[in-house]
Amino acid sequence: MGSLGQLPIWASKPCIMGIDEAGRGPVLGPMVYGCLYCARSYQKTLSTLQFADSKTLKEEKREELIEELKTNESIGWAVDVIDPRDLSDKMLKKNKINLNEISHNSAIGLVRKTLDLGVLLTEVYVDTVGDPEKYRVKLSEIFPAIKFVVAKKADSLYPVVSGASIVAKVTRDRALRDWVLDETAENMQRNFGSGYPGDPETKAWLDHHKHAVFGFPTLVRFSWGTCNAYSKDSVEVLWESDANDEDESNGRASKRQVKLTNIGFTGVKRKSEDIESNGKGRCKFFQARKLELLTQF
Repeated sequence: MGSLGQLPIWASKPCIMGIDEAGRGPVLGPMVYGCLYCARSYQKTLSTLQFADSKTLKEEKREELIEELKTNESIGWAVDVIDPRDLSDKMLKKNKINLNEISHNSAIGLVRKTLDLGVLLTEVYVDTVGDPEKYRVKLSEIFPAIKFVVAKKADSLYPVVSGASIVAKVTRDRALRDWVLDETAENMQRNFGSGYPGDPETKAWLDHHKHAVFGFPTLVRFSWGTCNAYSKDSVEVLWESDANDEDESNGRASKRQVKLTNIGFTGVKRKSEDIESNGKGRCKFFQARKLELLTQF
């Protein structure tokens, strides 16, 4: 975690921390939470380092500042990169976790990990998610020894949060730039634009990369409402466990189960065992992951 190896002497003195995120709104890629911390006595110097809200800085300037941070022994920083699959899984599972709670948990995790390193945090400044006062109370109850300041636009008010904003933004930008697509389908492209729902290039990429059965590549946060518009031509799949649960509740045998092997990835009807044995006609999703049909458990 962070830029520190061995804990420096200043970390045992009262320290401040800033927390901010990057990539909360996009439909593509991870959401990244970043934190930056330093000795409270370093605050005045911190304000001279040209930190600002990362959205107001050009990419070249952000990259320059992050490289300076790496060599600054008076500052520590860390990131929490939340994979788009994790975001979607948490927001769509039975016991849903909304985006605000995911954000809160990430910020809490950064504070906890920094404390575990031995850093003496006494003040933490946070760019709010939701109601600032409720968020502040929540954090204060978890970490009663720390003074929390939670505010809207904190990245433009407090240099320590501005620094955290740059850390988060650069980390997300690099993650998108270096993203390796897991999928092996033909005609996969990387020109997905900014990843924001309103970006025409992002919209075109989503339309080109939708799949009637498997939806979108794992780069996509498929829990976002933006994805609903692309599901008109999708195939309805009823999973066996869901069908069984419904049958038990209704007291009748399942007659509506749709098996993936019946959807028709091949032009010729064959037994699923034959398809599994030679691999021909199977969806590339299964081929790439070397998934086989189990007939006995």
